Amino acid sequence: MTRPPTDPDNERLVRLDGLAVRRRRHDHGWSPRDLVGPLADACFTASGLRRTLTPNQIQAIEEREERISYSELLLLADGLECDPSDLIAEGEQSSSRPRARLH
Repeated sequence: MTRPPTDPDNERLVRLDGLAVRRRRHDHGWSPRDLVGPLADACFTASGLRRTLTPNQIQAIEEREERISYSELLLLADGLECDPSDLIAEGEQSSSRPRARLH
């Protein structure tokens, strides 16, 4: 069985604002371990798949602003019930996608 081609944009790595992620997680009253379930639930609702991040990945994002794939950013934003752009580190967005040219 062949796998469908992956979208390169979904695998592109982005740097998040770790404090923004932590602040939103705290707003829900969740520990990193508590966030794993809502991430899996949001993914299942959106796609029928069971994907999530580990507590260690969540801590690495918050503490070291570890880069994650764009698809993982979408997963995290769904679980935290926010717009993905609210989690991206300052300066990261402007260089992430080329702007369309107006003619």
